[in-house]
Amino acid sequence: MKCKWGGEMKNLWLGKVAGHITVKIEGKGLERLINKLIREKVRIWNVKRHNEELITFQMFIKDVTYLREAVHYHRVKVRFIKKAGLPFYIKRMKKNTGFFIGAVIAMAMILILSNMIWDIQIKGASPEVEYKINNQLKQLGVKKGNLQFLIDDPLTLQRKLSRMNEDITWIGVELKGTTYHFQVVEKEQPEEQEKQGPQHIIAKKEAVIVDYFVEKGQPVISVHDFVKPGQLLVSGIIGKEDEPEYVSAKGEILGKTWYDTKVEVQLQNEFELLTGKEMKKTGIKIGDYSIPIWGLKKEQYKKEQIESDETYLKFFKWSLPIAFVKTTIREVETHEKTYTEKEAEKLALSIAKKDLVKSIPKDAQIVGEKVLHQKVENGKLKLLISYDVVENIAKAVPIHPKEKKKEKTNIPN
Repeated sequence: MKCKWGGEMKNLWLGKVAGHITVKIEGKGLERLINKLIREKVRIWNVKRHNEELITFQMFIKDVTYLREAVHYHRVKVRFIKKAGLPFYIKRMKKNTGFFIGAVIAMAMILILSNMIWDIQIKGASPEVEYKINNQLKQLGVKKGNLQFLIDDPLTLQRKLSRMNEDITWIGVELKGTTYHFQVVEKEQPEEQEKQGPQHIIAKKEAVIVDYFVEKGQPVISVHDFVKPGQLLVSGIIGKEDEPEYVSAKGEILGKTWYDTKVEVQLQNEFELLTGKEMKKTGIKIGDYSIPIWGLKKEQYKKEQIESDETYLKFFKWSLPIAFVKTTIREVETHEKTYTEKEAEKLALSIAKKDLVKSIPKDAQIVGEKVLHQKVENGKLKLLISYDVVENIAKAVPIHPKEKKKEKTNIPN
């Protein structure tokens, strides 16, 4: 026997969670009792007749008062054989409060300890550099006892440490469990030059001699001379013809060399700029679901740049599918810039010069530039530029001990 009223009970499951009981009734006139409950709009379900004088059903705990009133008018026995729902669950939990609180505290402690920094190891650094990096790490929050998810990710730490240390070629950052590992590669200091044997100085590229400074050896060139690659500049054989002396020729030979550079510039450019406006959000990511915690503003930018940093919680050595997510949303504006041919030429010359500076020796000097070819094609300005550069063209080559005084002025590489 089943009872329905008012169509389907849309929120039946909510009522069950709020608390419901299974009722067992014995006696005569059970149908009249059930009908009275229905007239009082008491919701009952799973009504089952077991025999002529025994019936069971389920009802909400909030309606027990109506049941007690109905029982006064009928000769029946009522027993509650099963209780379910949140109120009864909480009541049972209260009996085990100590155990429950202890379990929660233990889990919380394990999570905290698993996500704490327990050790920091720095390898490959000298004692001075290691001491310096340790102090920098403390400034960045990387120290024993701090929580990992409150600190920058390893890649960000690597970038910051690289900017802070010019005497370091490279620094690697790796997080293994609860230990941060830092691998440092310091810049090599110039080694003391070994004592060199007898040698000549020759030209390493085509040039016009501008100036020279000879420390040892016999110069065989003059200012304004044009030299080719491999040509002798300073001889390492000095002294009398019948008693030659072999020395290690040393000196700096400054020659004017030439570099040709091609460069292209778009006459119409589109570029993006940050406006300075930004929003920061913090949330928890559980699996594929995100729960916002901080920064709940729903302001939208027309164009934006999003940067996210995820730090996963750990349980001992395992990573849990739970992460703290820090998100930065920056407003971006798109701008268009149209250059005249003259403006584009100026920009192209600037770009070409910067590129050239990167490719020539640090002590070289650019002394002249000349545009060899210029044209506009497919919305681009194309330039071919020649640069005059003064640089040291000296190259040392060894002398064979048996070499005679009469040297050729062009020695092969």
